[in-house]
Amino acid sequence: MAVTPNNTALPDLLAGCLCNRRQNQEQLYRQFYGYAMSICLRYTPTRESALEVLNDGFLNVFKRLDQYDSAQPFKDWLRHIFINSAMDHYRQEVHHHQQEVIERVEQTVVSESVEAFSQLAHEDLLALIKQLSPAYRMVFNLYVIDGFTHEEIASQLGISVGISKSNLSRAREDLRLLVNGLLLPMGQIYTLSN
Repeated sequence: MAVTPNNTALPDLLAGCLCNRRQNQEQLYRQFYGYAMSICLRYTPTRESALEVLNDGFLNVFKRLDQYDSAQPFKDWLRHIFINSAMDHYRQEVHHHQQEVIERVEQTVVSESVEAFSQLAHEDLLALIKQLSPAYRMVFNLYVIDGFTHEEIASQLGISVGISKSNLSRAREDLRLLVNGLLLPMGQIYTLSN
């Protein structure tokens, strides 16, 4: 049985949250802050935007807690809420800031460096993922890290399956270039004359 830091069992804590008890809501927030923030940081470019998603996510948790099926793991349900909050935030950003057009310079094919990827620390890889454009980062996280299908991604983001696949392919290529030190943040490519 999951126990919160002040020894309140998770079912009792959730029951208190359903009754809108501020103390229980604060305990739930504190208990799952780190887990939720790690999800938000994966999907957003800055800590500030991650905090926005985090706060929106916890609001959604408290609003939708009555929909939680206690037969399922709470962390899985919570993870789903925060991924959806991150997608909502992304859709709002795209709506408000027209889709960025990133000009791509055709480059000599850079061989994939499996060794370079294997030597990257987890934090380094997350930092590289954060350098991807928002559209690429969103699809990469949903597909590679969270296991969504291209059909699910397309449905959630309101794009075609082809665009989802294309964004994933471009995200992987940008990551390869970043690992090899050939790509600046936001799609600017070093040329060999630099």
